[in-house]
Amino acid sequence: MTCARCWRWCLRRWPVLIDGHLDLAMNAADGRDLTLELDALRARDPVLGQRATVSFPELRAAGVRVCLGTLFALPRTPDSPHGYTDHAGARAQALSQLDQYRRWQDAGHLRLLTSRAAVAAHLADAAAPLGVVLLMEGADPVRDADDLPFWHQAGVRLIGPAWGRTRFAGGTDAPGPLTPAGRELVQGMAALGLTLDVSHLDDASFWEAAELGPALVATHANARALVPGNRQLSDDMARAVAQSGGVIGLVCLNRFLRPLPLGSLDRVPPGDLAAHAQHYARLVGWAHVGLGTDLDGGFGAEKTPAGLERYRDVPQLLRALPPEVRAGVAGGHWAHWLTTRL
Repeated sequence: MTCARCWRWCLRRWPVLIDGHLDLAMNAADGRDLTLELDALRARDPVLGQRATVSFPELRAAGVRVCLGTLFALPRTPDSPHGYTDHAGARAQALSQLDQYRRWQDAGHLRLLTSRAAVAAHLADAAAPLGVVLLMEGADPVRDADDLPFWHQAGVRLIGPAWGRTRFAGGTDAPGPLTPAGRELVQGMAALGLTLDVSHLDDASFWEAAELGPALVATHANARALVPGNRQLSDDMARAVAQSGGVIGLVCLNRFLRPLPLGSLDRVPPGDLAAHAQHYARLVGWAHVGLGTDLDGGFGAEKTPAGLERYRDVPQLLRALPPEVRAGVAGGHWAHWLTTRL
């Protein structure tokens, strides 16, 4: 049986989740020990005000087989006084997180995956630990386009040029086009076969980048038609991602599911996630809809839909979807993308 047939057989036999966006190393940098059972992690959680939902045992219990794990360098802001202020600082954060993933791999907690064949073989191995494909969220750790081969060799397979504004692009709440360095970055990514994560790109940067021809995904981005703002995808953006063959990951943060004030603790109904999924499906078809929960990505269970108290509750959110599409949204669509386009 070929690897492709193996993983498809496994998806039919076992419930499988693939998450398009988890900030695992960022959480470790914040002092969280993700090797613990979730209740033990919560009992000693150093991150105040965010009730943890993710640990390696918790992901295993939920049935998560693969995720896109981020290298996320945090810039200095009034709320983050120890963030980076230049390329060197951003690079140091990303390299530290890369080392964290490698140490987890050495300890058997995860397996880093860098090719289509590796993902297919991993999905066919039910006893394997969590598989992780590396995604750089915000490209400031990259010196310039000539630095891309270093990161590719290190295992990075997707890059999102922006978070807020970066040296390369306008981003969330920071409108603007690609910078000249950003255009060179995206051209270099296309040449190396690195995928562009458009999740945080401002509209102007998005359309400039799309014209340069890289493969596109949106690892964690909900629909602007339901929640206004440049953090979400417009309908035309969603169509462009789908036309590239990409997948759009659904985010579990309440204010990305329904318009809510920043900091709101109002819990939205679980059906709100299904509403975004159904909106995308009407635009581009179910084959381009997946999960990108972003759980513990700067927020905790208190800012997730009602009933989502820990990661193993994620499958319950899919019950609001038609039964015939649940397996694809849970993991099948990302599995197809990862084994055919990564």
